[in-house]
Amino acid sequence: MVMATPEFVTRLREKIGNDPLLLPGVTAVVMRPPQQEDPIWALPEVLLVKRSDNGQWTPVTGIIDPGEQAHQAAVREVKEETGLTVQPAALLGVGAVGPVTYDNGDVCYYHDTSLRMEVVEGTDPTPIVGDDESTEVKWVVINQLPAIAPRFRMVIADAAAQMKHPPGFVPRMGFTKRSEMTY
Repeated sequence: MVMATPEFVTRLREKIGNDPLLLPGVTAVVMRPPQQEDPIWALPEVLLVKRSDNGQWTPVTGIIDPGEQAHQAAVREVKEETGLTVQPAALLGVGAVGPVTYDNGDVCYYHDTSLRMEVVEGTDPTPIVGDDESTEVKWVVINQLPAIAPRFRMVIADAAAQMKHPPGFVPRMGFTKRSEMTY
């Protein structure tokens, strides 16, 4: 299965071939409050999609179009891939991802913006497979995640932490303490 490639990337690839390309990316971590009855043990759920190109479970991800804000891309990607109407709730981090080498030899690095998203109140929270980029979509309690890449496990944990304690949240993705910075 070939994932949909934005037209602007296709045009760039015609000029640069498979050479490394830096692209703006977005990871939309859609969370919802615990659905269990017991408030002591209740944990939030995260929306995951099973990618059609590699069979991996991930949050919704995508490439930000030229002129598009990260939160707009996250809303658009979630709608396209799952049919859900969401809104941004929090910035989880911004950082480098890659290199990613695709089957056709293309090499990409992503400057990824990760956002916690929420389903818009009053809309149906039932996800669907909205396009050919995924084969399954489902809500998963955060302590029952399937095999998932470490960066996604981290950003899901950060989304849960931010959701539970917003004032004390410190992002891990792309964040370096001032004392650790080098110039």
